[in-house]
Amino acid sequence: MNDTYLLHQLILASAERRPEAPALTFGADTLSYATLAASVTRFGSGLARLGLARSERVALYLDKRFEFVTAAFGTSAAGGAFVPVNPILKAEQVGYILQDCNVRVLVTSAERLASLSETLAGCHDLRHVIVTGASSELPSLSGASVHAWDAVLEGGGAPLRIIDTDLAAILYTSGSTGRPKGVVLSHRNMVIGAKSVASYLENRAEDTLLAALPLSFDAGFSQLTTAFHVGARVVLLNYLLPRDVLNAMVRERVTGLTAVPPLWIQLSQLPWPEQVTEHLRYIANTGGRMPLETLTRLRAQLPRTRPYLMYGLTEAFRATYLPPEEVDRRPDSIGKAIPNSEVLVLREDGSPCAPNEPGELVQRGALVAQGYWNDAERTAERFRPLPAHAPGREAGLVLPEIAVFSGDTVRMDEEGFLYFIGRRDEMMKTSGYRVSPTEVEEIIYATRLVGECAAFGVPHDTLGQAICVVATAPEGGALDTAALLAECRRHMPAYMVPAMIEGLPGPLPRNPNGKIDRRRLSAEYLERIEHKQ
Repeated sequence: MNDTYLLHQLILASAERRPEAPALTFGADTLSYATLAASVTRFGSGLARLGLARSERVALYLDKRFEFVTAAFGTSAAGGAFVPVNPILKAEQVGYILQDCNVRVLVTSAERLASLSETLAGCHDLRHVIVTGASSELPSLSGASVHAWDAVLEGGGAPLRIIDTDLAAILYTSGSTGRPKGVVLSHRNMVIGAKSVASYLENRAEDTLLAALPLSFDAGFSQLTTAFHVGARVVLLNYLLPRDVLNAMVRERVTGLTAVPPLWIQLSQLPWPEQVTEHLRYIANTGGRMPLETLTRLRAQLPRTRPYLMYGLTEAFRATYLPPEEVDRRPDSIGKAIPNSEVLVLREDGSPCAPNEPGELVQRGALVAQGYWNDAERTAERFRPLPAHAPGREAGLVLPEIAVFSGDTVRMDEEGFLYFIGRRDEMMKTSGYRVSPTEVEEIIYATRLVGECAAFGVPHDTLGQAICVVATAPEGGALDTAALLAECRRHMPAYMVPAMIEGLPGPLPRNPNGKIDRRRLSAEYLERIEHKQ
């Protein structure tokens, strides 16, 4: 496994070791590693026959299915770079991504292609569209050739030579701070990331991982790479309801599930079938802090399942994890750096913070991405040279080392464990205090009086910002805002008590990666207030 350098080689190497082992399940069908490897190779050869040049972009606008996985890794085999587009995005958002990174080839379904008919006219770099599924008559497009999926799999071209520092993928962030940013990842980023995560999750060939997160999300795609690295099986799931996730876990005897806090919150409020504990070896949280109340509920239902609490950035794949044996001692920690990575806590001047002193989380190492596509200004803000006096930098080193500056405020205790405080652009400043929205939400979840909640600050003449909370009713009950506010007063200092708690029908809105969208909720609340005035 140590001689795997390129993304598609994760599949090819596992196919050499255990060709008949199950690799990928979708619905009632399962592909062996040998079958998947052959499809990946043929698709890569087909892209080469279409004239795909080295590092040219291939966009995938599909839900989870065999063709998505084949196209992603087949693009790697051809020497191109794949761009996964979240299937919930609309035509205008898809068009922005296709134009922003100059997509040359689009892989999509006939239904999705029809929804893009007007958008594609503005994608001047697009030359080929590959349509999945059986289609008796392919549509015609101005400026681009349209090909049937099966025709591309006939191959015929010679893949290009590439190395591990070449471009492998561009993953677009959710765009919570404006237009989405395309995070540029090399083969080295993705392969070392897969090896690192698989090592601490102790993934093995006998595992079955459930791909419940979007594959356009770094943690979602990681389910594929970590499984393929060890020769495990991945189950693709396009779920509609949290109960669909539970049903799939029972049906497929899933051993590992990674999800984001909103899904964990919903799952924790459902009764889990007892047989899940017979095979579910671990659960892992990423994409934000899991409320302690949610973790407690899950652990009560899954006494034999190991919980991993993780933190990561799309700009550096994954940063930290808390080993399961530490969860009882420090359940509010995000752990320590993952293997083959280093996490620093730095002051504004770049010097290391003292123990428990808040500072910015900075990550260095082979997982740090190559910047944002075609965006020098935002790349310079986030990807910066490490200060000369930073850990790991010796005086004799001449070339700079680029690290990713997360924008997240954390602290590190005396034993080296990290604790998330908040995003700098989400921290609330009220009555002279800086308050993290996650800190407010944590206390509210502990009351068990809500289903979901989100805290955010709104402008206030005297406080600077007033803390507002929107919440949904708990499972099977009603939201009692008066009782909730009373509990907040019992457990919070006065400056942290919400000035307003508003009930909303659930679930709360998500961004494309499945996280609760605080910015949208804040904007909608301000708009409602303006209409009332």
